[in-house]
Amino acid sequence: MSEITYHLEVFDGPLDLLLHLISKNKINIYDIPIVEILEQYNQALSEMQEKNLSIACEFVAMSAHLLYIKSKMLLPKYDDIDDEEDPRARLVEMLLEYQRIKEVSGTLNSRAEKGLDMYTKQAENISPDKTYKYSHDRHDLRFAILNMLERAETKIPPKITNFAGIVGREVYSVGKKVSYILKKLLSSKKTRFFDLFEGVKSRSELVATFLAVLELCKTNRITVSDDSESISLRLDGNGENYADTGN
Repeated sequence: MSEITYHLEVFDGPLDLLLHLISKNKINIYDIPIVEILEQYNQALSEMQEKNLSIACEFVAMSAHLLYIKSKMLLPKYDDIDDEEDPRARLVEMLLEYQRIKEVSGTLNSRAEKGLDMYTKQAENISPDKTYKYSHDRHDLRFAILNMLERAETKIPPKITNFAGIVGREVYSVGKKVSYILKKLLSSKKTRFFDLFEGVKSRSELVATFLAVLELCKTNRITVSDDSESISLRLDGNGENYADTGN
């Protein structure tokens, strides 16, 4: 004959009822006021009897255990006994253990509900095909390995030198290029127009040089003339300083 178990309408056992009372009264589980809890516990049992609910013997046993703890706490304490154990210690351990089990059971129940309508296919024994049907030339294998290594290298951060032409460029001032052109025209009577761009190492410097020529023309400080053989730069107002440029 199987053992008969009792399931009350609200509580699954005396520990469940005690945890309910502790939570309801916001009591510290490590410092349970036994007198108050015992009174409320017995009151709950009385209400169960009034509703004609069957009370398992374990509920009555817990009531007796609480009464025992109460009587132990009412006994006088002796100063010469320092390490006397708190009579509530065992009850606290039982409540904490039951609380952990209740939390875990709730998690397992939720997982069980999710898997109610799920069915899995039984595993099949599939024998591997050990006969490889294709043959490859060694050059094809070499190409495949090199291609794989090339893809792996792309995941490595690029070297700093790869950004040399993008960041860290020197900024050239148009004003400095204006001074450079004027000094060149004053120091040399003849110079080619394209000599102004000799030694230019970047697009920024080239653009600054050309804008400097346009600025000098705009302010009438130089005159630019073009013929079939050369391009001439001349300081405006000084006919002795010529710069004939020819290829």
